[in-house]
Amino acid sequence: MQELVKYIAQTLVEHPESVEVVEKDGPESTILELHVAPEDMGKVIGRQGRIAKAIRTVVKAATAKNDKPVFVEII
Repeated sequence: MQELVKYIAQTLVEHPESVEVVEKDGPESTILELHVAPEDMGKVIGRQGRIAKAIRTVVKAATAKNDKPVFVEII
């Protein structure tokens, strides 16, 4: 799942080399932390958070059959 989020983010930003995804596995859920360059933050979030919401929707659909939910946090 990390690779999917990283690929999506790299296609959106101007500095794809600065994109990093860290997976934190907890007892009840998995959190994917997406780190991008400060100047690319707006491109990943989008207007009124539409792109961020779309990324979260794709991840939710891809992990629908998993027992633990997966959340995406943009940092």
